[in-house]
Amino acid sequence: MSAIDRAVLRAAGRFHARFNLQNGRLRRFAREVAAYGAALETLRPEAFSARVDDCRAALVRSDGGSERDNVACFALAREATRRVLGFAHHPVQIMGARVLLEGNLAEMETGEGKTITALLAVAARALGGAPVHVVTVNEYLSQRDAEQLRPVYALLKLSVGLALPDQSPDDRRTAYAQDVTYCTNKDLVFDYLRDRMAIGQRRGVARRLIMDMHEDGDASRAPLLLRGLHFAIVDEVDSILIDEARTPLILSRNTHNDDEDAARLIALDIAVDLVEAVDFRRSPHGRQIDLLAPASARIRQATEALAGNPLLARASGEMVSQALSALHCYAKDIDYIVDQGKILIVDEFTGRVMPDRSWENGLHQMVELKEGCVSTAQRLTIARISYQRFFQRYLRLSGMSGTISEAAGELYEHFGMRTVRIAPNRRSRRRDCGMTVLVGEAAKLDVIASSVRRHGAERGRPVLIGTRSVEVSEKLSATLAKMGLDHVVLNARQTKHEAEIVAQGGQAGRVTVATNMAGRGTDIRLSTEAADAGGLHVILTEYHESARVDRQLFGRSARQGNPGSFEAIVASDDKIFTDFLLPHELAWLHRAATTPDGPKRRTWLHARLRRIAQSRAERANRRIRDMAVKRDIDFESAMAFAGKGE
Repeated sequence: MSAIDRAVLRAAGRFHARFNLQNGRLRRFAREVAAYGAALETLRPEAFSARVDDCRAALVRSDGGSERDNVACFALAREATRRVLGFAHHPVQIMGARVLLEGNLAEMETGEGKTITALLAVAARALGGAPVHVVTVNEYLSQRDAEQLRPVYALLKLSVGLALPDQSPDDRRTAYAQDVTYCTNKDLVFDYLRDRMAIGQRRGVARRLIMDMHEDGDASRAPLLLRGLHFAIVDEVDSILIDEARTPLILSRNTHNDDEDAARLIALDIAVDLVEAVDFRRSPHGRQIDLLAPASARIRQATEALAGNPLLARASGEMVSQALSALHCYAKDIDYIVDQGKILIVDEFTGRVMPDRSWENGLHQMVELKEGCVSTAQRLTIARISYQRFFQRYLRLSGMSGTISEAAGELYEHFGMRTVRIAPNRRSRRRDCGMTVLVGEAAKLDVIASSVRRHGAERGRPVLIGTRSVEVSEKLSATLAKMGLDHVVLNARQTKHEAEIVAQGGQAGRVTVATNMAGRGTDIRLSTEAADAGGLHVILTEYHESARVDRQLFGRSARQGNPGSFEAIVASDDKIFTDFLLPHELAWLHRAATTPDGPKRRTWLHARLRRIAQSRAERANRRIRDMAVKRDIDFESAMAFAGKGE
């Protein structure tokens, strides 16, 4: 695809998001569903069950259903929800579900009930016989949604599966065999890669049947996990298909070599003595290390002094670059945590640890040596795929989020899905309390603590403070404790208590310090006292590279017509500013910052420089995503040359 073609597609995607031409048709559909559903309310259970059977038969016969069939199916699913959960879908939720059923993107405000919205579209496709995957960003949301909606699906005679990472292959296979399967994006893609490896040369239905005939049905071969990629609804679609799409999913196997561990120790010793800007330089927006001429000379001297370790001599530059990356580009309690002598990677988008994940090409082992941990076996890549190329394999794909508009062009370019903005059911009561920029992290933490005291301790409002890393959440916790402010912390170290912390987060006076674990999809329900006090107050402590992630955090407040507010309290030396602003722009931000004892300064310059930094970050990340797709294609081409491609 040429650059012109891509530009045209992105422009078309932005046009669809900006000018919503579907609302009239969607409103008419919602009215028809409500009218049809009115007659269902008086049906006895036996009659309702018969209607479900009739609807299933009609959907199967018409391969997806006519307009009339879809109206009936939506009305039945809506009535089932009313009977089980005690409430029926609002018109805007019916409209959003219709968008999903058509294979497009529904942008609905945070708190508008996207979980319940998806149920209508899921029921319509599942009753028609198609296996449906509901893809979420973490296990907590998958479990929550599956457990909440399982009784509704049961009333519609649909089975529900839940695929979790700690399940056995048989349990996962059973989960995917159900009519509807709730799973996370990472688990789903890894299961697909495992199936690809299991199939091997037998890809393609005809080829697989022929080879099975020649092999007389090898009983030792385990059955596949998935039933195919038919229909998927991706929750928080911009997070999965945009934010997380920078890194491909890699399936690997262990390989260990004691000589490599010895060579890494040598490389790490060399890297410790190298000086940035003299011996090496870091890329401004990434984690790429470039060795300079002085470093190359020092590496040669070191290898000569060590009698030319064969392995280090062969890969000295690469290993020293990896050591420099481990030392300078990956930070403890930000990119990873150390737990019981193991390196656990922290997902920057969800704030959760990924216990079964590791960095490739020896980087993980280099970080282990840096932290004094026992070195694990290096992993060799045997299969990989990017999110873009995986989700393009579905026969029909749709998604929903509260923050799609900014990414509408790119999503249309790669997946052909139009973005349809759905108006909220109730007018938002969320108040923007502005942005405060301070000089230095210490001043920022003190001002945040003062805001917590004002809103939480004095006014009795629940407060949610969002941080970008475990490290900052713990520093802020120490500051709050010093000021005598009661609070709880939710980060990668407290995952076992997540449900309890979230459940209590809406109580009057409750203060929660959280990483991105309390971001997307988290529903903090207010107590009556908390709502009367003014609702949840959200404090952002550092802007993310994407404004969409910031909006998701702000969206934890003022949900479903409740009151609420948010503010940003940041420092001029936060990473987003130092990485993406030019030196003179950073100087302007410093000069316009608020002093700890001075009045709050809210200037247009703060907002302008924040938009510039995030815009540059988005462009840099888009280039990384494009490169990930290109590397994915190159890898598959290389594997195909070896006889293992698709």
